[in-house]
Amino acid sequence: MILSPSLLAADVTKLDLELLKASEMGAKYIHIDIMDGIFVPNKTWEPSFLDKFPNDCPLYKDVHIMVVNPMEHAKEYVKHGASGVTFHLEACKDKEEVLSIINMLHEAGVDAGLSIKPNTPVEEILPYIPYIDLALVMSVEPGKGGQSFIPSALDKIKAIRDCIDKGSYKCLIEVDGGINGETGKSCLKAGVDILVAGSYLYGHDDYKERAAVLFNHD
Repeated sequence: MILSPSLLAADVTKLDLELLKASEMGAKYIHIDIMDGIFVPNKTWEPSFLDKFPNDCPLYKDVHIMVVNPMEHAKEYVKHGASGVTFHLEACKDKEEVLSIINMLHEAGVDAGLSIKPNTPVEEILPYIPYIDLALVMSVEPGKGGQSFIPSALDKIKAIRDCIDKGSYKCLIEVDGGINGETGKSCLKAGVDILVAGSYLYGHDDYKERAAVLFNHD
């Protein structure tokens, strides 16, 4: 299991400290939610936010763009050092656009992820599994933190896991939204590789213990 703590729930005025906490949790990734105020109601950081990361930060910059014009935004986050960029299937007008963004990311040496909202049928992402590095299942409506987990995400995770296993694809499965000790375990049993957790971890003195619950899920 890979843990990707979400900076959406962190105090980014103390970014170095919050990144250190992520490493202390045993995280290998750090989840960076980008919102434009159009695709989703809220707005977060510009691409230059990534410039604030220490040069020696060991964490994989797991950038999730919830934006219109995903190609334009993806290019900018690549320039500013994203390790991987995950964009939304719903933000693209057709299959050609989806594949062109995936190709652009790969040509730039960056991992390509694709995400679907809770109301998007899982069948819509399955054709892209052979081409992407990460499939992100949203288990809440994207746009704000602290929401409750939507159980139908588990069936989507199982369907994507089945597709990956049957095709022997390299794609990892990530889940984001409402993850805690219980929902995290359910997602891992369903076949998830990466857990994004925000308010469950950040803002608590016992963040190490909380992360340990996710790692010790058996």
